[in-house]
Amino acid sequence: MNRQERFSRVFDFHEVDRVPDYEFGYWKETINRWHQEGLPTEKKTHRAIELHLDLEGWESVAKLPLRSGLWPPLPERILAEGEGRMTIDDGMGGIQLQTIETSSPPHYIRYPLATREAWERLKPFFDPETIGRFPLNWEEITTSYRDSGELVGIEVGSLFGWLRNWMGIRNISVAFYRDPDWIAEMMDTLTNLWIQLIRRALRAVKVHFATWWEDMCYSYGPILSVKFFEEFMVPRYKKVTQVLKDYGVTINILDCDGDISELVPGWLDAGINCMFPCEARYTDIFQLRETYGRKILLMGGINKIALMAGDAGIDAELKRLSPLLEMGGFIPTVDHRCPPEISYATYLRFLAKKRTWINRSI
Repeated sequence: MNRQERFSRVFDFHEVDRVPDYEFGYWKETINRWHQEGLPTEKKTHRAIELHLDLEGWESVAKLPLRSGLWPPLPERILAEGEGRMTIDDGMGGIQLQTIETSSPPHYIRYPLATREAWERLKPFFDPETIGRFPLNWEEITTSYRDSGELVGIEVGSLFGWLRNWMGIRNISVAFYRDPDWIAEMMDTLTNLWIQLIRRALRAVKVHFATWWEDMCYSYGPILSVKFFEEFMVPRYKKVTQVLKDYGVTINILDCDGDISELVPGWLDAGINCMFPCEARYTDIFQLRETYGRKILLMGGINKIALMAGDAGIDAELKRLSPLLEMGGFIPTVDHRCPPEISYATYLRFLAKKRTWINRSI
C-alpha cells in the first residue's frame, strides 16, 4: 500500500498492512540538544529531521499551497534586542516580546486587535480575492498533484485561536459578552474566506483531508464556555465542512492541546472528526473511543512524559495503546512536540520500538 491508501484505510477502519509512521516535530531546545548528541547540525527543521529519520511526515505531508489567513503579511520592525529576546512591532498594531533561542510563544505587550477600529483596518486582509492566496502557477501545481497519487491535505484555519492570539484572552472574553455581533462578524469573515478558497481549490485537485488549529483548551478544559463554542463556532464549522464534504473531503483533523473532552461533541457535530495530538496527561483517548466509537478518529496519544523514562516507559506506553491501535481509526505519534527532556538516543530507540509495534517492515 502507498501512503495515501494507508492513511485512508486506517481512518475508514479497514484492514491495512500497517499504520503511517508519523511524528509531530520538535521544540527548538530539543533540536539544540540533539545536535550535541548525534543529530547532524545541518538538520534544523522539522522536515529535515523527518527526512533524516526516515519518518513518513506529518509536518511534511503535502498540503495545498494556499494562504487561508491574514494576507498579505505585514512587515515587522525590531524595536529592541538583547538578553536573548526581541521587542517587535508586528505591523498589525501590536507590540510583542519574542525569545530568540527558545520555543516560547510571543508575549504581547499591546495586542493588535483590541478594538473594532483595529478590526476595520485588518478586515481587508481577509479578502479571498487578494492576489497571492494562490500561487501564480496554480494550474501547474494542481496537475502535478493529480498525477502524483500522493496524500494531499488542505489547511483551513482557526475561528477562535487566531482571534485569541490577536486580541488576548481578556479582550476576546469580554467581547463575547459585550459585543457578540463583532465576534460573529469576524468569524463570518473567516468562514467566508475559507469557503471561497476551498471551492476554487477543490474544483482543481483531489484532497484527502483538511486540517484545523484551535488550541482553545488547557489542562482543566476549554478556555471558552461550551455555550459560546456551540453558539458561535459549531454552526460556522458546519458551513465549511459541508463544502469540504461536497468535494469528497470527510476527514477533518483538529489540532488542540489540553483537555478537549467538553468540546469534542460540538466538533463531531460540526463534522470535525479527528482529534490531535490527544495529550495523554489531559485527555483520556480510550474514553473518547468508548464514548464516540467510530465517529471519532484519533492522532497522537503517546505520552511524551512516559518516554522520558527510557526503554521501560516506552514499552509500557506502547503496550497501553496497543488495544487502540488494533481497533483502527488511530495513528499514534508523540502527543505534542518532542521535548528536550528526551535524549536523541532515547528518541531513536522509541522510533525503533514504535516501528516494530506498527509493523513497519513493509
